[in-house]
Amino acid sequence: MIFDTSIWVGLASGQMPSQAILRAAGEEQVYISAISLGELSFGVESCTDSATRMLRIRYLGSLQQRPVLDVSSLTATAFGILAAFMKQSGRSPRTRVNDIWIAAQAMENDYALLTANLKDFEGLPGLRVFCP
Repeated sequence: MIFDTSIWVGLASGQMPSQAILRAAGEEQVYISAISLGELSFGVESCTDSATRMLRIRYLGSLQQRPVLDVSSLTATAFGILAAFMKQSGRSPRTRVNDIWIAAQAMENDYALLTANLKDFEGLPGLRVFCP
C-alpha cells in the first residue's frame, strides 16, 4: 500500500488518528512515494517558524527510513495514461500533477492507495483507492 502525502501530513499534524490509518493499511507493507518526500521537503524548506521547521525535519527524516517508491519509466507511462484520462474526462491534470504521479506508482506496482482526498483520485482507471 502506498500512502498519499495527505496521509503523512495528517499523521504529522495529529489530524488523522494513527489507529484509523493502521486499520486501513491492515497487514500490507506501507510505502512512501519519492513524490511525497519532495512535497514534504518543500514543507520543510518553506517553513519560516524555526520550531515547526525542526519538527518537520525530524518527521521527514523518519519517513526517509521507510521503503521508498522511486519514479521509473513504467511510472512515467502510467502517469501519461492517467493524465490523458483526466483531461479526456474534462478535469485538468495540471492541478493534480503530484497526485497523478503517486497514483501512477500505485498502478505500476499494483498497490492500493490510501488518501484523505478521495476526490483527487476518483474515476482513475485501474487504481484501488481508499480513505481511512
